Amino acid sequence: MASPMMTSFLRRKSRYKPFLIHVRLFSAESPCHSHSNKTPIEKILVANRGEIACRIMRTAKRLGIKTVAVYSDADRDSLHVKSADEAVYIGPPPSRLSYLKNSSIIEAAIRTGAQAIHPGYGFLSESAEFATLCEDKDLTFIGPPASAIRDMGDKSASKRIMGAAGVPLVPGYHGSEQDIELMKTEADKIGYPVLIKPTHGGGGKGMRIVQHPNEFVDSFLGAQREAAASFGINTILLEKYITQPRHIEVQVFGDKYGNVLHLNERDCSVQRRHQKIIEEAPAPNIMEDFRSHLGQAAVSAAKAVGYYSAGTVEFIVDIVSGKFYFMEMNTRLQVEHPVTEMIVGQDLVEWQIRIANGEPLPLSQSQVPLLGHAFETRIYAENVPKGFLPATGVLHHYRPISVSSTVRVETGVEEGDTVSMHYDPMIAKLVVWGENRAAALIKLRDCLTKFQVAGVPTNINFLQKLANHKSFEDGNVETHFIEHHKDDLFIDPNDEVVAKEAYSNARYSASLLAACLCEEQRALKERSPGGSSLHPIWYSHPPFRVHHLAKHTLEFEWDDENGSSRSMPLALSVTYVQDGSYLIEGGEINLPGLAVKATHLHDRNFRVEADGLSMNVSLAAYSKDETKHLHIWHGLHHHHFRQKLELNLSGDDNSENKTNVETASHSPGTVVAPMAGLVVKVLVKDGSKVAEGQPILVLEAMKMEHVVKAPFGGYIHGLKVTVGQQVSDNSLLFSIKGE
Repeated sequence: MASPMMTSFLRRKSRYKPFLIHVRLFSAESPCHSHSNKTPIEKILVANRGEIACRIMRTAKRLGIKTVAVYSDADRDSLHVKSADEAVYIGPPPSRLSYLKNSSIIEAAIRTGAQAIHPGYGFLSESAEFATLCEDKDLTFIGPPASAIRDMGDKSASKRIMGAAGVPLVPGYHGSEQDIELMKTEADKIGYPVLIKPTHGGGGKGMRIVQHPNEFVDSFLGAQREAAASFGINTILLEKYITQPRHIEVQVFGDKYGNVLHLNERDCSVQRRHQKIIEEAPAPNIMEDFRSHLGQAAVSAAKAVGYYSAGTVEFIVDIVSGKFYFMEMNTRLQVEHPVTEMIVGQDLVEWQIRIANGEPLPLSQSQVPLLGHAFETRIYAENVPKGFLPATGVLHHYRPISVSSTVRVETGVEEGDTVSMHYDPMIAKLVVWGENRAAALIKLRDCLTKFQVAGVPTNINFLQKLANHKSFEDGNVETHFIEHHKDDLFIDPNDEVVAKEAYSNARYSASLLAACLCEEQRALKERSPGGSSLHPIWYSHPPFRVHHLAKHTLEFEWDDENGSSRSMPLALSVTYVQDGSYLIEGGEINLPGLAVKATHLHDRNFRVEADGLSMNVSLAAYSKDETKHLHIWHGLHHHHFRQKLELNLSGDDNSENKTNVETASHSPGTVVAPMAGLVVKVLVKDGSKVAEGQPILVLEAMKMEHVVKAPFGGYIHGLKVTVGQQVSDNSLLFSIKGE
């Protein structure tokens, strides 16, 4: 253990490189040596996938420990498989047949000679049965004891234990009886609004907020189905719903000698669908004595169940009363653990491995530093205008921000990978650190503008709006932040004045860039065909034509990705000018003729000049489904254009080099799938009469349920999907014909 003098020195040295000091704070012993383990950990099987598997492997390799990956059919060529020393196939894509299959994981560990298993988060990380099975097979489970997982994994039991330990609890029903009539009675006793929550699992899956008694039954049954699909257990608890809550959690750590400490707190209040999207440490706008009380309560909670390894005690803070209540304990490494690592200068995965190997905690509570401020944003493949529904597809273009000592990108994908419907749609975690909250926030905003993803819709633009919101800047966060500030964060498609103005302005500027860059890209290719330095006469000075000018007509379809969810055809005329610029004209939006010039910088980066203004622009292009996709980034903006690949070449102005727009439309009254998913329930029959808003079927993707409802009343027509059928995004589900 580091001396107090050495710890003080390292705190000062780590001020500007908070994540690079963790090795020095541990004992100098080799990671392969342990006082209490007969067999030191020399090889770890990582029973997970994606970014967390890659993150664990990175630390293990630094410690000289070999790694083993496991993978399903969907992950055969994934980054975590490539990152491991060995990899073992464990089954089909559905989690229950692969990553949740105890026997396959254990067999893979034994087969490869791994001494330990790290479960990451999700999947088997909070399975007491799996932890026990590891112990029975003489494998080290890198996590807490099975008894603690069992006690804290059952949210009803955990609340009883926490109550006995003196940790404050939210009023609610935590019993084992699940009779729906009894549950309705208990909800009435608690008083609405009521929060329905699965007793096992996390991530917001299965949670329902019930405002009125007549909504209780449907919400309860839906929560049970989603809990069963996600965690294999469908028992439910009820809690009083706090109307103005903050979500603050405390990172705790214990060793096998009874020592427990906390590593400060994180604020995870900004959420969508009850799932976190921005986390920060430490929590903003709290007093030091409040922070101390939170930490003490978290340590008491961990000690009450004999805890060791990494854990997180989550609290709900009532903004109105200023009181905090125990919510749950996650007996694993959290998704957001990097923000804690950044403010304490420690590698928490290394802590887990060393403690699993029998070593004591490397610090005492008084030695735990609090250095600066950190943010983490979760970048998801999801359709924000559709209510943050998960999206699937190929990452045709993936350019994360460059990493440094104060910027981390935790990812499990690379360009060309597919975001599958079978797993969580998170693409990456962007983590930044600054000397204070203001500095960290500036860095977060800058990094988000440079993080490029194309091929699937993402929440990056939405994260930019969040990070730039005044209330977020002031630290005035709570779990309803997105809902309360929706007018600032979304363009209301029903507000024609606002939407039309924003749409027209964005479309005008984007169209200029698209036309210019599309032509410049063509010019760059044609100026050096096959690597030749000879320029074709089309791009000569002046451009040569027998009967007409060097002119193209380009037809695009522009997708507004700033929240209005609009898409519209756009036709532009582009004339190549002698000075190397392009004269761009467009009739449909009354675009005046404007000279635009693009200078190629490097790769797909350009400097574009128009009307006395210039800007740096990045371009990504790829082909999909006989369509060329163009993505343009400049400043805070990201635009997406589509063109058909077929080109009709002609020599007259009425039939120039023209690209037709691909449009996907459905007749009035049709209802399409809002996301790719599995049909888990069909609630009506074809031909049935339905009312507006009536549930028709239930889709599941990435363990999340989505109810498809009738947009208006009428008769169901063409409902042919069945339970167990896979449907793609925007595929036809059924139609509604008028009464």
